[in-house]
Amino acid sequence: MASDNIFSGLKVVDLASFVAGPGAAVILSDFGADVIKVEPPSGDMYRIVFKLPPQPRASDNYTWHLDNRNKRGLALDLKSPNAAEVLERLVKWADVLIVNTPHPARERLKLEYQDVVQWNPRLIYADISGFGDNGPDANLPGFDVTAYWSRSGLLSQTRDAGAPPTTPMVTSGDHATAVGLFSAIVMGLYRRERTGKGSYVTTSLLAEGVWAAGAHIAGALAGATFYPLHDRQSPSNAVFNPYKASEGSWFLLVVTPDKFQALATAIDRPDLMTDPRFSDAKKQAVNAVQLRTILDDVFAKQPMQHWREVFDKAHITYGAIVEPSEVVNDPQLRANDMVVPLEGAGGKLTLTVSSPMQVHGVAKEPARRAPGLGEHNHEILRELGFDAAQIEKLHAASTVPRG
Repeated sequence: MASDNIFSGLKVVDLASFVAGPGAAVILSDFGADVIKVEPPSGDMYRIVFKLPPQPRASDNYTWHLDNRNKRGLALDLKSPNAAEVLERLVKWADVLIVNTPHPARERLKLEYQDVVQWNPRLIYADISGFGDNGPDANLPGFDVTAYWSRSGLLSQTRDAGAPPTTPMVTSGDHATAVGLFSAIVMGLYRRERTGKGSYVTTSLLAEGVWAAGAHIAGALAGATFYPLHDRQSPSNAVFNPYKASEGSWFLLVVTPDKFQALATAIDRPDLMTDPRFSDAKKQAVNAVQLRTILDDVFAKQPMQHWREVFDKAHITYGAIVEPSEVVNDPQLRANDMVVPLEGAGGKLTLTVSSPMQVHGVAKEPARRAPGLGEHNHEILRELGFDAAQIEKLHAASTVPRG
């Protein structure tokens, strides 16, 4: 670890499974934290997700390395009677403990905040749940597609009129939530710097989803009237709509009222500026179908590369709608270190996705492969103060596999 990185010396125990909690730990590790990934002896279920549809098929476990890089691995059976001492030493070692075990199971394992804070009052206890700490559904299981996307209202709006709901891109809500949990952890650490006290910090997939859908949810709270679901053929706003170029590429056009004249000039249709149907934003909305028809005809005459040049020159906002296989070739990713080399994973897995924050003047840690199951068992146990006889006892009881 780089000695001058922001979180150098910060000790993190990642007891969370799947994505959101481990993703927050990855951000900490990117900036120098020492993270111990704790898994059951059978391994985190997330190890096999890359083999399951609809995840893209590959021979290398890209998802595991993405969300667990730069960590050390400890396999620990928390249900074992001998696990309590290991857990206590981990908590005393740690600055941050990340958990997402359901509360009923957490109570049985003596893993609730009140159970562990007695061992380390300065601990930042970071809790990630599906639906929040309280309420009738606090203990329901939740994934990002069910809690972040479905329950928040996001998924109901991300489809066209007449189309049934679809499934969103998996883990997208998890990674957004990971940033939220990371932020909560940093607030806890800042509070500790000021007061010397630890904190119990939380977020949930639902809370993060509702925040992402905040404009619509705030509108609902205000009693707003919602437009019907988007219909590309009959949009509520023709200059906030997808269009197709001549070779079949799609792009999303987003033109604010002050840029309509620039758009009309750029696409060589100055007549739109004097057409009474489109003289202001309100009339454009009333006559959106007519404007959409005109724009469809214009954009279908030239390829996407032409429209890129036209829009860029005129400073028109648009977004080319591209597949993941195209995204990885976008020069912006490498120019801004959004994609970085991954060390030691083997196979074809030589690159991975970096976390989204940068601190100018501070280099992130090089991305190193995620740990194998229980890869650092002996090293970590010795670091926690267990001697050879005690380690052998833990092995014999199957509390910690031999690795």
